[in-house]
Amino acid sequence: MTGRPRIVDAHHHVWDLAERDQDWITGEELAPLRRDFTLSDLEPEARANSVCATVLVQTVTVPEETPEFLALAGSSDLVAGVVGWTDLTAPGISDTLAALRELPGGDRLVGLRHQVQGEPDPRWLLREDVLRGLAAVADAGLVYDLLVQPHQLPAAVRAAELLPGLTFVLDHAGKPPVATGELHPWADDVRALAALPNTACKLSGLVTEADPHNWTVKDLRPYAGTVLDAFGPGRLMFGSDWPVCRLAATYTEVVETALVLLDTLAEDERDAVLATTAQRVYGLR
Repeated sequence: MTGRPRIVDAHHHVWDLAERDQDWITGEELAPLRRDFTLSDLEPEARANSVCATVLVQTVTVPEETPEFLALAGSSDLVAGVVGWTDLTAPGISDTLAALRELPGGDRLVGLRHQVQGEPDPRWLLREDVLRGLAAVADAGLVYDLLVQPHQLPAAVRAAELLPGLTFVLDHAGKPPVATGELHPWADDVRALAALPNTACKLSGLVTEADPHNWTVKDLRPYAGTVLDAFGPGRLMFGSDWPVCRLAATYTEVVETALVLLDTLAEDERDAVLATTAQRVYGLR
């Protein structure tokens, strides 16, 4: 698209329901997502919005998904990195990570993620076995994506303090309560996380945290402004959260919304959020 800056989409998903069920897609609200979403579906939308590279992020906590994503990335000229999943608490996690690197597309493995948001223990990240696994992630030179609810942010802050050698990337800005308009304590905890140098954040997922049918850019600005101020352009990166974003907005609408939310930045700062932060943090080629 002429005039559109170059973009790295640092957060999207794909799935094939014939290959594996997505057991989190339940209820009427999520019904539009109960179909296959493939790279072939994403590519024309990404290309139309000047997206030159993406990071494919895990969706389910099964070990088979990550090798599949690596193979997909290895055969794609769009997917530059994969944030996968493996059991952080497994004693042999270091060997598992090394084995993943040897698989087809293994050079695209850039990070790991776990659905911490679904863990009933708000301090799950601080369990001894989890911290040991996170240390192995750091030793492997990988990044850890934080998928947490606002009440889990204090544990994320402490984990990042305990593991200064691991880069933590906060997905979806920590899922702020956009729909209610509340800022605190989410904003305070986000600033505490951002105060640590080994952290970064994704400007992603805000449209689905708002009222999915009636959101406006004005609704999102306080939350986007908070993470931009806290992390700065050098530690903030754009992500579409496609296809989940489709519950509230098209791919193009998500990109255009991000451009509006970044409209006060200098060109180099905007380019950092749209591309270069993700390239540096994830080590994308």
